[in-house]
Amino acid sequence: MEIPMTHFQRFLSMAFLALGLVLGLAPLPGHAAEFPEKPVRIVVPFPAGCRSDAAMRVVARKMSELWRQPVLVSSRAGRWLHPAAGAGSGMVTAPLLSSKLSYNPSRDFVPVGGCLINVPILTTHPSLNVSTVQELVALARKNPGALNYSSSGNGTPGHLSMEMFQAATGTRMLQIPYKGGAPAVNELVGGHVQLGINAVPSVVLQIKAGKLTPLAVASATRSRALPQVPTMAEAGVKDFEYDIWYALFAPTGTPPAVVAKVNAALVRSLQDREVAKSLEAQGAEPAPTTPQELARFMQEDTARWAKLVKERNLKLD
Repeated sequence: MEIPMTHFQRFLSMAFLALGLVLGLAPLPGHAAEFPEKPVRIVVPFPAGCRSDAAMRVVARKMSELWRQPVLVSSRAGRWLHPAAGAGSGMVTAPLLSSKLSYNPSRDFVPVGGCLINVPILTTHPSLNVSTVQELVALARKNPGALNYSSSGNGTPGHLSMEMFQAATGTRMLQIPYKGGAPAVNELVGGHVQLGINAVPSVVLQIKAGKLTPLAVASATRSRALPQVPTMAEAGVKDFEYDIWYALFAPTGTPPAVVAKVNAALVRSLQDREVAKSLEAQGAEPAPTTPQELARFMQEDTARWAKLVKERNLKLD
């Protein structure tokens, strides 16, 4: 994996894959006790102004206060990760979908800690004239292949979650992939596609304005931002539970003491009342974990997605 690191540089890299964030700290030359004695940089491999960028800037400001060192956030679209990367979860799904990655997540990164969760929500354009999941399923079963949905590209959360939805409901719909989340949502709002699953922060304003019809959230519990919208289980869809998760990872070789320091600052930042309030206003939900908890979760997530990828014969190359 091409990670431009000098021996004295500190990097935090937040990356998105199949569903989660990734943090990268350059291996340090043995001064873990002094970390961070210099500014720390968090790299978001997506365009400036995107939801992940905005959320990480909130967390970084608090980490700067705790460390009394600047914690800088840099957005570098496409940096290091596979184009299908969409969230920390991408650290799980990208290797399952492609054999041509320039990096190996399990070899090149170590977990630092969970960061955020964005709840995915299934919405339709009002012109489709459905108000419940069961009405959508009935319409899709009656017209296999006739309904279409938008995604931000093959292998992204919007694509994979709709594959999961079709597998769970016995439906068949057509994916219309776009180059990014913004055009995928815009085309849905404009009625050029009929439905899609997107993170709540991406569509909450359009839902409240009546431009999109919310049917269900994919998480186990209801969204704090849209508490009136049922979960998939409540809507009658079994075996469908999914969160867009973000986590921090560090390059392999980062001293365990540094990983522990970053995790401690991350957890304290996410537990701060004002930070949590700011993130929830964006539609994100703080979800701090230990490195060990993140590693266990990734193992479970890998097994789940491996099963779906195999069953649906999903590939990116």
